[in-house]
Amino acid sequence: MRGRVEDLAAALSANGLILRGGFTFADCEEAPHGPSGAPAKSVLLVGQAGAAPWAHFLRWREQQPQVIANPLDSWSRQVIGDVAETFGGRAVSPSDKPYLPFQQWAMRAEGLKPSPLGILMHPQYGLWHAYRGALLFEEAIALQEASEAIHLCDACADKPCLKSCPVEAYSADGFAHRACLAHVRGADGAACRTGGCLDRNACPYGADYRYPPEVQAFHMAAFAGL
Repeated sequence: MRGRVEDLAAALSANGLILRGGFTFADCEEAPHGPSGAPAKSVLLVGQAGAAPWAHFLRWREQQPQVIANPLDSWSRQVIGDVAETFGGRAVSPSDKPYLPFQQWAMRAEGLKPSPLGILMHPQYGLWHAYRGALLFEEAIALQEASEAIHLCDACADKPCLKSCPVEAYSADGFAHRACLAHVRGADGAACRTGGCLDRNACPYGADYRYPPEVQAFHMAAFAGL
């Protein structure tokens, strides 16, 4: 299976995507179904580091209708779905309903913990990474168990990620969704609309993987429905 996983990773890399770890479900777990409808035995997480998929997504977008709902999700589903079909797996997405526990899967697969913003903190990528989908297989895949990663937030005393938002959208009480949305849509939210979340950008870690402004503006427009 090792060679098959390497070939799978190479197929994903052709579109700027990477494998983000995985694991085998325990016998006592209620696993989602695989391609035949039988319970899956293994899951491989698929995602990105930095904005590597962006150029691939844009080339795909040029060939699509001008108006398309959730284009990045559609692109991810297509790319990961093609890989799943080639390698005998079932592709699933974080936006599938009923929702699958992607955050828990990701923490288990890579040993990560959430940052104060809720985004998982990666020791190399910081906050500049994402999970685009997963591949479910009906066979056990021998994978090295993830050890707990260094959680950079523990060493960050100043927490600039909680001090940069003008409406204090993130706090110990959680995410103030309505306040954030109103600010981004309002007259004072231009910096957020064009350059992304100020709190996220204030984090000093993973700067080499920071999304370019146009990528952050795309995600912010999707968040705000603009």
